Amino acid sequence: MPKQITEMLKGTLEGIVLAILAGRAAYGYEITAWLRDQGFTDIAEGTVYALLVRVEQRGLVDIEKVPSEKGPPRKVYTLNAEGRLALDEFWETWGFLSARLDQLRTEGN
Repeated sequence: MPKQITEMLKGTLEGIVLAILAGRAAYGYEITAWLRDQGFTDIAEGTVYALLVRVEQRGLVDIEKVPSEKGPPRKVYTLNAEGRLALDEFWETWGFLSARLDQLRTEGN
């Protein structure tokens, strides 16, 4: 993955993960696998797990421990009301930035 994409992804990954959790509950590896399936092949599991710890500490997700066939129980994350507010704010910010970037691209041609 080109360095520019990696750097841009760092700034948006939390919003992307919140958007994933808005659609369904998931555990860390599922989120990482989904991101990789979508083309974000350089995403490290550790990056996603660290982000999940941060959103948990900020109270944006609810957690349920679910037994695993292999190893310890999995933490399954679900977006809660605070998380939905944070996701709404992310989409508002994304919309603003996207509109400004489109405007710059159009004016530059």
